[in-house]
Amino acid sequence: MTALESGTGQSNGGVWLTPDGLVAKRLVPGVTAPRHHAYWERQALVAETGIVAGTPGLRSPRYVDVRRDADGITVLSEYVEPASVDAGRLAAALRRFAEAEVDEPAWGARDVLRDRMATVEARGGWEVLRGRVDDAVWRLWERRAAVLTELDALPRVPTHGDAHPGNLSGWDGENIVALDWEQFGLGPIGFDLGYLVVALPDHGEDLLAVDGVVRRGAVLTAALTAVSRAAWSLGQPSPADHLERLQTLAYVIEEASSQAL
Repeated sequence: MTALESGTGQSNGGVWLTPDGLVAKRLVPGVTAPRHHAYWERQALVAETGIVAGTPGLRSPRYVDVRRDADGITVLSEYVEPASVDAGRLAAALRRFAEAEVDEPAWGARDVLRDRMATVEARGGWEVLRGRVDDAVWRLWERRAAVLTELDALPRVPTHGDAHPGNLSGWDGENIVALDWEQFGLGPIGFDLGYLVVALPDHGEDLLAVDGVVRRGAVLTAALTAVSRAAWSLGQPSPADHLERLQTLAYVIEEASSQAL
């Protein structure tokens, strides 16, 4: 088998292309709480239930088999040919997915940003950025509880949970064949769009050309995510990319902090 470049999910034990052209993803035991964003069995459950096999906007690849054993789970799926990134087309697909009617499964991710912000706070918050960022960041940090409460009050819609171009890799007509459903669940409207803004900061203004609660959810998600990643990156060998993204998205941070209750 040929090893493929894979993500960094906590339960990811590797991804390979098999001799017969299928993708084999190995899941290893990890988080056991079904509502946690990193619940280790979620991708297998997505495959077994077919819950997003035919949803508009985003859908899963065709799954061939799910094999469980004493040490983990192997999920076999069709290979999806990567496509070039078209930010506007991706955003339109995410909006259609958010409008899909999906019953919330008992194992769907919940409170993703709240859990992540609790982890950030336990690691010292954003203090490591002191002297590198402007006052809008600190206003947002001081109001983080109100921001999370505001996100909780937004309409809950289907969310992929990790919407970046590497996972939004192929197309079936105008629908994205999306990979890595580890963080799938129902979340605040605009959540996936906000993630995409952080992944494609140079396209942020175009992606955020939406109104009302969709924009608000996207702005708050993008702001909390971008700053938290920048703070995390300062402990990594090459933090420049996340810091540059944070500078590019300064207007998003300002909007999020100035309107926080």
